[in-house]
Amino acid sequence: MNPEQERLDAAYRKENPEPWLRWGPYLSERAWGTVREDYSPTGEAWDYFPHDHARSRAYRWNEDGLLGISDDRQILCLAYAFWNGRDPYLKERLFGVSGPEGNHGEDVKEAYFYQDNTPAHTSLSARYLYPQKAFPYEDLVKTSQKRTREEPEYEIWETGAFAENRYFEIDVAYAKEGPTDLHVEVRVTNRGPESAPFHFLPTFWFRNTWSWAKDREKPVLRAGAGNFLEALPTAQNRFAPYRLYFEQGGEALFVENETNTARLYQDGKTGFFKDGVHEWLVGGRKDAVNPQRTGTKAAVHFFADIPAGESRLWRLRLREEKPEETPLADPFSPAEAAFARRREEADRFYGEIQSDHLSEAERHIHRRALSGLLWNKQYYHFVVHQWLEGDATQPSPPYERKYGRNADWHHLYNSDVLSMPDKWEYPWYASWDLAFHCIPLALVDSEFAKGQIDLLLREWYQHPNGQLPAYEWNFGDVNPPVIAWAAWRVYKIEAKRRGGRADRAFLETVFHKLLLNFNWWVNRKDSEGRNIFQGGFLGLDNIGVFDRSKPLPGGGTLEQSDGTSWMGLFAMNMTKIAIELARENPVYQNIATKFFEHFLGIAEALNRLSGQGRGLWDEADQFFYDVLSMPDGRAQTLRVRSLVGLIPLLAVETVEEERLEEFPEFHRRMDWYLTHRPDLTGLISHWQEPGQKSRRLVALVRGHRMKRLLARMLDPNEFLSDYGIRSLSKDHEANPYVFRQDGTEACISYEPGESTSNLFGGNSNWRGPIWFPLNYLLIESLQKFHHYYGDDFKVECPTGSGQYMTLKCVADELSKRLMRLFEPQEDGGAAWMGQGTAREFWKGRKEVLFFEYFHGDTGAGLGANHQTGWTALVAKLLEQQAERRAAADKKG
Repeated sequence: MNPEQERLDAAYRKENPEPWLRWGPYLSERAWGTVREDYSPTGEAWDYFPHDHARSRAYRWNEDGLLGISDDRQILCLAYAFWNGRDPYLKERLFGVSGPEGNHGEDVKEAYFYQDNTPAHTSLSARYLYPQKAFPYEDLVKTSQKRTREEPEYEIWETGAFAENRYFEIDVAYAKEGPTDLHVEVRVTNRGPESAPFHFLPTFWFRNTWSWAKDREKPVLRAGAGNFLEALPTAQNRFAPYRLYFEQGGEALFVENETNTARLYQDGKTGFFKDGVHEWLVGGRKDAVNPQRTGTKAAVHFFADIPAGESRLWRLRLREEKPEETPLADPFSPAEAAFARRREEADRFYGEIQSDHLSEAERHIHRRALSGLLWNKQYYHFVVHQWLEGDATQPSPPYERKYGRNADWHHLYNSDVLSMPDKWEYPWYASWDLAFHCIPLALVDSEFAKGQIDLLLREWYQHPNGQLPAYEWNFGDVNPPVIAWAAWRVYKIEAKRRGGRADRAFLETVFHKLLLNFNWWVNRKDSEGRNIFQGGFLGLDNIGVFDRSKPLPGGGTLEQSDGTSWMGLFAMNMTKIAIELARENPVYQNIATKFFEHFLGIAEALNRLSGQGRGLWDEADQFFYDVLSMPDGRAQTLRVRSLVGLIPLLAVETVEEERLEEFPEFHRRMDWYLTHRPDLTGLISHWQEPGQKSRRLVALVRGHRMKRLLARMLDPNEFLSDYGIRSLSKDHEANPYVFRQDGTEACISYEPGESTSNLFGGNSNWRGPIWFPLNYLLIESLQKFHHYYGDDFKVECPTGSGQYMTLKCVADELSKRLMRLFEPQEDGGAAWMGQGTAREFWKGRKEVLFFEYFHGDTGAGLGANHQTGWTALVAKLLEQQAERRAAADKKG
């Protein structure tokens, strides 16, 4: 076992765990403009707490910082401020345009990269590029506002900020000497042609926990008797004292992490406020910092004039130490050895999980994907009942909030380290994003992956009615129910990596909470009890003609192909989990039968007419569509060929004949359905026709309908791109779908790039681009279909090519196309870089960005550019590719 894995095991053991996970990259990159900091009557979070307030205003719930770290309850934070002598304020946090400012919604306007990280965060590093000329804040906002939705986003590399390489390359690295003893190196390199001035201010502070209640003590930061700062938490913090050592030549500056009300609200109050260090350096106000050298926030000011092409290294050491302990005489002497040791151990950790059948370039992508995923962990704090009711020492929240956003989520109490989609554009968890994060997380830290799933199902997260929280802008919105799938996959991945040792206690624990969630879906989202589900927007934002999370035209309800299919997948995964648990407790056979019955009902509803209802399969187009059902009984098929119609492919599983024999009660009940309800079993399975090795197939679609869906999915003129499966058929480019009703008209057409729609703020697009999570699930489904049909069953791929492949080969082909997004190309670029200015800026660099989604034709990265959450699934695809190569080599 490698040292990093040993540390993880020590951190997760039940008795006397070692606190290796206490410190990590848990700081957000943006806490301003978030829902939890919004106390406005209108719920306009971007306007209530804008970027301009962030340097002067204390946060209520979380902190943010630039490439920083914090403890796992964010009592203490360490991050970095920079100044080039030209900016209007210190660079303390990442900048971007807000939702209303961006032509495609919010967008971070910085160049930064996560380079490495280990699951215990014993070795982590990142890079930030800081212009030497004034940062183009105003230009980025104004130009973004001028651009239309038909134009691309305006990025920092288009502004000339990095022209002639006039920028500082700032590398931040951490190495843990022990669980609560961290070395820090910050290396600043002048990439420009001339010497340039640089101000470096490592910043150490307490999150403000004292301004919101009457009985809270204030912790203390103070200057030590030497080159160190002392952090003395209160007894209420339940946290040890720390010292931050810094090198000679720095000047310690102290302020309070409290709001500068004089600047923001002109109330005339004086003091040493959160923005005092900025005022001292940029504003030239020497009275803005506390001469007594004490406070709750401190920065150490260093200055260097860095020659062209040269670097300046600063070292820090953060260490748990009591005030009575003798300070270290030479805190930095072990640093070089510590960094070398931790980097070697990080190489060993990744070397052991990476196959020899991956190329050097593939191993680089694999490691960057997993490292970025680990960097996107964040301490997330949001107690909704306190947010709704307000704090004792603050003005009461507006009356409107008691009946507004999240008002029915009083129970929600979040105070945990969570995996975020990213920490700037989405600095909050989303339940279906998190499900996909857990798959690659399980490759490096399965305990954390299991813990994330368990958290979502805890009583202080899950609603008493069984619903799971969606995301902070609206916890009551509906995400696809993929947590059961994630739980099962994490369970299986961990068992495989541990030589067959499975965590049945985890599986049984989450199963019972998933029962509540399943019942919520059945009771709340199947309005007519016909197993046709109206899930709402289901995370697919603007994939439809109208906003599916709002009341529909004419008071209708939307019978959703994707909602119904997601529930089929949910029922199937619950069946699998119940059967697995029945290995040790036969009672679960009865529960497995119940979920199998649900699956059959969903299959019937999806596939054919039934009584007064209707299925969602359109025989004329050979495709699944949503249906708008009106109160007067009319129904209108929405003929939009999108992922919505392909999602029925996801609910597929094979059952081994010998496996059924292990569970006689479940087998007997399935035989009852085979005998008495052939109308149902014939819809979804080949019970009478065993496949490979006597396997039985259970699927929402099979045979002819599956072939017809695959024919469209694998058609380059429809869904198949060089880089994966598009979210909308390219056919809609020439043939847009137009919805007309009661004098209104709405249109949906193929948009391979950024969204031109303002639905959901205009920052998400499911009308053509390629999204990793759905592609990943489609690949899994094709592998399962092949497991049943075998090598004799082939389909044309691409459609119209005359080339036929097994379903396994089709899955492999889709995997290769997705991985092609990141593969190096001849000019040193990659597809994700796009073309033009962006490509010229990125190509030749070792950095890899993992975007939210990708252009449907070119593969260029779009949306959030650090969303290593679900795009980190590329790491799992790379592992599967290595396994295929290993198997091929074994065959010779």
